[in-house]
Amino acid sequence: MTVPNTPPDPTRADVDAVPDITPDPYAPPPAPDAGTLPPAGLAVAQSPGPTLKERLLPELRLGAGTVLACIAVGLVMAGLWVWLAPKVPLIVDGDRILYADPEGEQRAGADAVFVLIALGAGLLTALGAFLVTRRRGGGIAVALGLVIGGLLGSVGAWRLGRWLGPSDNLIAEARRVGNGGHFDASIDLGALGALLVWPMVAMVVLLALSAAFGKREEDPPPYWAGPGPYGVAAPHAPAEGAGAAGPEDAVPSDGVARPGDVVRPNDAARPEGAARPGERGQD
Repeated sequence: MTVPNTPPDPTRADVDAVPDITPDPYAPPPAPDAGTLPPAGLAVAQSPGPTLKERLLPELRLGAGTVLACIAVGLVMAGLWVWLAPKVPLIVDGDRILYADPEGEQRAGADAVFVLIALGAGLLTALGAFLVTRRRGGGIAVALGLVIGGLLGSVGAWRLGRWLGPSDNLIAEARRVGNGGHFDASIDLGALGALLVWPMVAMVVLLALSAAFGKREEDPPPYWAGPGPYGVAAPHAPAEGAGAAGPEDAVPSDGVARPGDVVRPNDAARPEGAARPGERGQD
């Protein structure tokens, strides 16, 4: 038998049953019991991610597609260069081949036309690559594809333009036209640095577009974030009509003290004029 009004054993008190105790937000999650399945979110978090091959394959495809697109633009660039570049007229004078216009700037004009076309090609390819890959957020494959593709496109346009333009065999051309005849010299680049214009312009334009209109990723929440405004669970609000009593004034409804509860002594049982603990007595 149990004596009436016997308080329960403090060692068997269930602390979790007290509604006023706030859970510790920094406590580690409880270990799952043996034989129980882990939650669905935990299973997904522990599942192995994609392999290195699965992550690199889409990037390689994107980079290869960018390079092929740049090479195709380089073919168009070669045709434009042959069509727009100024020709260098030559004249046959006996056994000599002379410039018809010794003061002409046709050689420099060919380089200038190549640079202008390369500027347009770099702007076009960078804009196209940005628009195509804007949803996925671009990536290193796009930048490398533009650099490699722009360089290959420039070299291809240079080589193809020389092949499509006038012949570079001056002796054969002089024999064909005869003494006093005129013919055009082959087009060529005097400054090979013009081959770097396309990839440099493409990189600058891609960087500017990504900085101004690129995809923005939201910052992840801090690891200590919780349901409360500062990462800590909000305390329970007092019931309506309750005063601003502190936790020491709270008394359980069943009248039984539990571990952690501090009950203030009854004021009625204190002698008149006696001061509370922590208060100075009145003179």
